[in-house]
Parts: sequence; structure tokens; C-alpha cells
Amino acid sequence: MRSDAAFGGLKQRAASLSVFSNIALTGGKLVTALFTGSVSILSEALHSGLDLVAAIMAYLAVRKSHEPADAEHRFGHGKFESASGLAEGILILVAVALIAYVAIRKILTGEVEVEQPGLGILVMGVSALVNVFVSRRLFRVAERTDSVALEADAWHLRTDVWTSAGVLVGLGVIMVGTAAGFHQAHHLDPIIALGVAAVIARAAWGITRRTWDHLVDKSLPPEELKQIETLLQEHYPKVAAFHRLRTRKSGAQRQVDLHLVVPGDISVAEAHTLCDDLEADLRGLLPGTEVLIHVEPQAGRA
Repeated sequence: MRSDAAFGGLKQRAASLSVFSNIALTGGKLVTALFTGSVSILSEALHSGLDLVAAIMAYLAVRKSHEPADAEHRFGHGKFESASGLAEGILILVAVALIAYVAIRKILTGEVEVEQPGLGILVMGVSALVNVFVSRRLFRVAERTDSVALEADAWHLRTDVWTSAGVLVGLGVIMVGTAAGFHQAHHLDPIIALGVAAVIARAAWGITRRTWDHLVDKSLPPEELKQIETLLQEHYPKVAAFHRLRTRKSGAQRQVDLHLVVPGDISVAEAHTLCDDLEADLRGLLPGTEVLIHVEPQAGRA
């Protein structure tokens, strides 16, 4: 199993890849939008620009989250990842509002003409392929390191894949329609932009909800709680009972504390060894878990 420092390096390299790819894609889409006058490509340029901001935030967050606990952050810096994920979700919602505004304005004014749709098709195709590769990489690293910041960044890019593909198809229809003399096809451009906004909004809601749960100390998922309870029960009869089980998540770090009831006739040394075994088992079950156990003697067994 990799060390925490090794995981930190792996996460930073993945975040750096996202930053550099988004710099290139944002610039390419913006230039293409200026040449073609396409609001759907402009919406994609804005989308990638926010992806770039999100990637930079994710990079800074994963660096900070792996700093050791200090005098001001006794529980570590894991929630920097959660805060980054929440901010990324809010940024996506800002993008949705801007895209919708530009698209609706185009529809109302009738300024829907798209120049050189073939150039837009090329750029959207390259964008989709690049983001397929980068998002897959981010998802793998996020799953391996349990990084909510990288997961949020990966969803940013995966959403960009879907929206780029949608814009590509729309531009293809516009190009074919224009060649056939059907100029009304240009109205498809702002309509696609609104579809892009809807897809992005859905992704933003999911990211925001997950990261908010971390920030407000929501308990671990029911399936993980069940695993913890099952593990504790496997230590019976050394463990008489347990109660006040509390859990939360802070970035990639889980925190578990509980009151452990032990037979009253065991020694302090035996109780200490039991707690050490439980802590090791819990960390093996859920890597990155901090455990705090309060020992109580079983009534009538002292």
C-alpha cells in the first residue's frame, strides 16, 4: 500500500495534468468561438475556462490536504478538498447562468449565424478526446486516493466531453443544413447551448451536494457504517458492547469515534491492546481512517 506522501504526489500529478489540458482547450475554444461566432462554442470556451479555475483549485486543495496536522488544524487539512469541491460546484452554476443568458439573447435577437462550422467541429472533436483521456485518469486517481477534489474535477471534464460532443453534432447539422440551403439550421446553435447549460447544472448539483455533506459532518454512508459495526461485533466476546458510534468524512480522511464497553475484569493493558487491534482493523477496512475509542467497563463485571 502506498504511503500518504506517495498518494499526495499521485494526486498532484493528476491535478497538474488537468490544469495544463484545460489551458490548451480554453484557448483553442475561445479563438474558435471568435472566428465562428458560435454561441455554443463560446459556451464551451466558458465551460473550459471554469474547468481551468476548478483544476487549479483542485491542485491547490490536494497539496494543502496532505499537509500534516498543525496547531491551528488539529484534525488535519482534509476539508480543504471538500471546500474546493463545493467551490467548483458553485463555479459550474455561474457558468450555467452565463451560458443561458448568452444563448437566450441570441435567440431573441436572431443573431444565430455560425461561420466556418467545420473549424468548430474539429476543435470540439479534439476537446472531447482530450477530456476523455484526462477525466479517466482523474477518476482512477480519485478512486484510488479517495479524493473528492479530483472527483469533482473529473466530473467537470466528463461533463465537458458530453457537451463538446453535443456541440459537435449540432455544428455538423448546421454545416449540412447550410450546404443544402436550409439556413434555419443555424438556430440550432443557441438551442444546443441551452442543452449544454442543463447538463452542466445537473453535474453541479451532484458535486455540490456531495461536498456539502463533508463540510457539515454528515455520517459515513450506511454501507460503511454497517462494515464498521460488523467488524466491532467480530471482536466479541472481548468487546461486551459499543455505543455512541460517530463518523464523518474530511476530504479523503474518515474519522470514527465510539464508546467501547469491555469486560470489567480485564486489565488496562489488555483493554489498550484490544483498542490497538480495533484501530488497526478499522484502518485496514477503511484506509485513511482516524479512530478514537473511549473504553468503559461492563457493569457488574468489575
